Amino acid sequence: MRRVLTLAAAAILLPVGAIAVAVTPAAAAPLPTPDTASAAVASASSEMLAAMQRDLDLTPTEARTRIARDDKGTRTDASLRRSLGSSYAGGWMTADGLVVAVTGKAAANRVKAAGAQATIVERSGAELDRIKATLDRHAAKAPAGTVPGWYVDVTTNTVVVLANGSTAAAAKFVRTSRVDAAAVRVVSTTEAPRLLYDVRGGDAYYMGGRCSVGFSVTGGFVTAGHCGRTGTATQGYNQVAQGTFRGSSFPGNDYGWVQTNSNWTPQPWVNNYSGGNVTVAGSTEAAVGAAVCRSGSTTGWRCGTIQAKNQTVNYAEGSVSGLTRTNACAEPGDSGGSWLSGQQAQGVTSGGSGNCSSGGTTYFQPVNEILSAYGLTLRTSGGSEPPPPTGCSGYEATYTGSISSGQSRYQPNGSYYYSSSSGTHRGCLDGPTGVDFDLYLQKWSGSAWVDVAGSYSAGPDESLTYNGTAGYYRFEVHAYSGSGSYSLGITNP
Repeated sequence: MRRVLTLAAAAILLPVGAIAVAVTPAAAAPLPTPDTASAAVASASSEMLAAMQRDLDLTPTEARTRIARDDKGTRTDASLRRSLGSSYAGGWMTADGLVVAVTGKAAANRVKAAGAQATIVERSGAELDRIKATLDRHAAKAPAGTVPGWYVDVTTNTVVVLANGSTAAAAKFVRTSRVDAAAVRVVSTTEAPRLLYDVRGGDAYYMGGRCSVGFSVTGGFVTAGHCGRTGTATQGYNQVAQGTFRGSSFPGNDYGWVQTNSNWTPQPWVNNYSGGNVTVAGSTEAAVGAAVCRSGSTTGWRCGTIQAKNQTVNYAEGSVSGLTRTNACAEPGDSGGSWLSGQQAQGVTSGGSGNCSSGGTTYFQPVNEILSAYGLTLRTSGGSEPPPPTGCSGYEATYTGSISSGQSRYQPNGSYYYSSSSGTHRGCLDGPTGVDFDLYLQKWSGSAWVDVAGSYSAGPDESLTYNGTAGYYRFEVHAYSGSGSYSLGITNP
């Protein structure tokens, strides 16, 4: 049984070939991972591939290559974001692969070792986020008509403030917010974002106007918050009584959820506007630079690229923070609808600027934030994915996932992290009632992953503390018996 082991000696060996040219993790990533890129390509729908070919000017082979490249880059970026800590300044996809900005040479070397391109910049991602957060606190000073929004642009290591018309209002907004002007770029734009009330991304629904179903959840669906207030009744695409808004947040956020009645059954599908459906498999967040596609009743499938995350959009009705910026187009009739990267749910349409004739900018509210805010369960091709437990608090980072009996999952994000100094590693695992999950901390020995600490009581919750030297580490969550979702809190030196 897995519980009987000697922590100092027990090792999990890598598959044959995994270390044929590697002597340390610094030389090549030692982590044995499945070919998830191939799986991402295989799961892409024909409708999405066709839309990518049309909107991104790709051949069928190029579209599949793009999906595989984006999937690999997204996973690498997530791993580096955690392991690089304060030296991380953002990552983005290019035609040549993932680029990661860092604030020092040592961090750049670690980026290169992970197979990505590195660029050294002046400001960390945390510093840019703080500047944007300051602008958010002064949002009331930004006139919506001339300052349509602001966001962190990781590709230029600055915060961008948009100016429609004269740049004077945007410059004044920057000055009155008392942020470092050297870190801010005022960029002229023709964007005039407005809420797309008359919209749907999957099937239409009505509530005095028309909006779109975003994604099905157990008991209903998520959508844009500006489409209805709590208590607003809805009718479905066929004008039959459908449900009621049980939650809504706008402005500040732009999300809500509708609880449907017994006449409606939520399904893990998105209308593909070609006579079929795209199946939703999960909600893994795609990286900046990744391709993303949107479904809407006015313009059908439209694709583009994720340009920035956590943008504040200054609508005339009020500012909304935490939106994802894309260059996919949208028009009235598309709001509230579904955004996907492959089969992974990304968010619901909030608003945009421009149209699908001349091009435009569209923003979406990330779906995972909506699920977390209301404790909702996304409907997927594998059934329902309940929100993971949240019993661990006070840790530097939290990771979530689901696991079946007998399986193991590795965190952070299927990868590992690097600690540059000696210190204490702490892990806290919270699983659902009725299962027996175990937690192990492993260290790379130079040729294999070795268990250095473990916690394996007869229950769902585990915690461990380990004082270790510098090196590469990862946590293993093992389902000794039972299946379900889990949450893992991690703090490391």
